Amino acid sequence: MKRTATEHYLLNCSGCTLDLRRKPAVMGILNLTPDSFSDGGAFQRPEGTPEIERAVAYALSMVRNGAAIIDIGGESTRPGAEKVSAEEEIRRTVPVILELRNKTDALISIDTYKAEVAEAALRAGAQIVNDISGFSFDGNLAAVCRKYGAAAVLMHTPSAPQSMKWSTEIPGSKRNVTARVSAFLQQAVSRAQNAGVDDIIIDPGFGFGKSVDENFTLLGNLAELLKLRRPVLAGVSRKSFLGSAVKEEGKPEPPPAERSEGTTAAQTIALMNGAAIIRAHDVRAAAHAASIVSAVQNAMT
Repeated sequence: MKRTATEHYLLNCSGCTLDLRRKPAVMGILNLTPDSFSDGGAFQRPEGTPEIERAVAYALSMVRNGAAIIDIGGESTRPGAEKVSAEEEIRRTVPVILELRNKTDALISIDTYKAEVAEAALRAGAQIVNDISGFSFDGNLAAVCRKYGAAAVLMHTPSAPQSMKWSTEIPGSKRNVTARVSAFLQQAVSRAQNAGVDDIIIDPGFGFGKSVDENFTLLGNLAELLKLRRPVLAGVSRKSFLGSAVKEEGKPEPPPAERSEGTTAAQTIALMNGAAIIRAHDVRAAAHAASIVSAVQNAMT
């Protein structure tokens, strides 16, 4: 039976429920990589093995600060990042997922586009697959999600991270970026449904092969994606395009760790434009932004 638009905001995540009907959720970021753009290497020993206890402790602190979902990644997807084998991704992420699953009921998401990694993570206790490719890089990933009853985040990306540039300056591109992203995501949703996956979140892919102007245009037009009748995830946290907007004259662009205020502003705009999930490094600030936006919206109803 066809689901209503409201029902698409009540997601089954491998037997657990994510209810996005009344209040947005915060997805906390846990990168178990040496080279992620903001916090690469934070939870790795010098020899490259994950510091499981410290990573789990940090994840639990994000849950205490308001994260409903912990998004765990073992391969950097920043532009130009080196590709990592499925075996290495599994080695980095699965021990942390296993330990975290024993300590919290919070939802766990695996940030991967590889079916083999997703299956290992779901077996270990993850319930959501966060795929930057919208089921376009690995033809087996949708079947894995269906097998485990996992929800899926389908993101827009124009190419693989290894060949992606920080930005693409195409004359006039900011005028059609929203339509381009929307068309891609509609195709991704159709791919998922055809494979039997219908618990879907869509993500416009801020920072992935988009110019500064395109990113800001997409942020301002985010409500247009609500026409796809799926909850929207906004991943703007510490992104480079925010740094370009807050850069002071005569000074270099602020590094990721110094983009917190700009991040909160962008997250608030995304929430006001209908985002149901915000993916965040600074979980407490994001949770407060979500609470304030919800309070405004509730007061107006």
